[in-house]
Amino acid sequence: MTVEIASHEPGKDVEDFIQAAFEVFEGDPAWIPPLHMMIAEKLDPQKDPFYQHSEVALFTARKDGRLVGRVSASIDRGWLDLYKDDTGHFGYFDTVDDEEVARALLDAAEKWLRDKGCKRMNGPMSLSANQEIGVLVDGFEHPPSLDMGHSRRWQAGLAEKCGLTKEKDVFAWRYDKEMSFNARTVKAWEAVQALPEVKLRSIDKSKLRAELGTIMSIYNETWAGKWAYVPLTKEELDKAAKDMSLVLDPDIAFIADIDGEPAGMCIMIPNINEAIADLGGSLFPFGWAKLLWRTQVKHPKSARLILLGVREQYRKNVKRYGGLSAAMYVEVSKRGRAKGYEWAELGWTREDDAPINLGIRSMGAKVYKTYRVFEKKL
Repeated sequence: MTVEIASHEPGKDVEDFIQAAFEVFEGDPAWIPPLHMMIAEKLDPQKDPFYQHSEVALFTARKDGRLVGRVSASIDRGWLDLYKDDTGHFGYFDTVDDEEVARALLDAAEKWLRDKGCKRMNGPMSLSANQEIGVLVDGFEHPPSLDMGHSRRWQAGLAEKCGLTKEKDVFAWRYDKEMSFNARTVKAWEAVQALPEVKLRSIDKSKLRAELGTIMSIYNETWAGKWAYVPLTKEELDKAAKDMSLVLDPDIAFIADIDGEPAGMCIMIPNINEAIADLGGSLFPFGWAKLLWRTQVKHPKSARLILLGVREQYRKNVKRYGGLSAAMYVEVSKRGRAKGYEWAELGWTREDDAPINLGIRSMGAKVYKTYRVFEKKL
């Protein structure tokens, strides 16, 4: 049968686009259906400030009348202003194991991007580099953590058959509570604890927007210049503060102050995917009660470390503050264990970011998932 491609307008016509994932991932025990209300909000220009600086197109594929895949195409002016590389992105690249379906969807995304003037596309980025990124190429048996993607085993192979080539791999690391730090790392934590000017203070949820501004300031300084870095806008920070207020556990998210000034940050959040795994994407009729119980009364057993960084001026002072990053790893581990968390995902990190990867590996964590970002000249 001929593959039929349909275009969907973000915010108005997204039901098939959302449902396509349920068709593609049917029978995959590791897939966790996202909450319908959350994914619908992400696809709505009236509710997500990402659209203030972006354009998005959504496509689904049907074969023999059945939904068999989806893909998005997006242009992020934040990316273009920074990199000036005429690159657009594809995302939500989920299909059945059928090269004809994958090719038809990618052709639709390519044409839309080419018509908009793009000379290259990369992805998947759903919908940007600050959201879900990459096709899973290893670790399929593990469910996705919060804001991380999942793929069928055939997806990367289909991308390659359709002419896409690898641009970059990113890693997700796993740290279990049974893992122990080496003596050097523990010594770094003890040394930082002994510094009178250093305070590792929990995030103040009552001032979350201001705290998030501080966190993003450190993030922008420490991540600037790295592959796929794109700063968030003020409006995106406002929304992030609103969203994070629902899930943040201040006991495992903290800022490192030195002489009262924010010098570093370590942000770990509960893995809400664990709490919604059996809800089928819906909070009705009893999902609300289950979610509230699992997050507010009995929190998840896993978490995800999403951000850790130290301002450059303190990184340069190696003699006094060289162990601050290692100390924050130990600190968040101790805090997590005290709260009953059993394991955490760290990531993602770029495959070629040797210092960060070496530091994480020295903490005892191991790569348990690999995601691949593809590219193609248009």
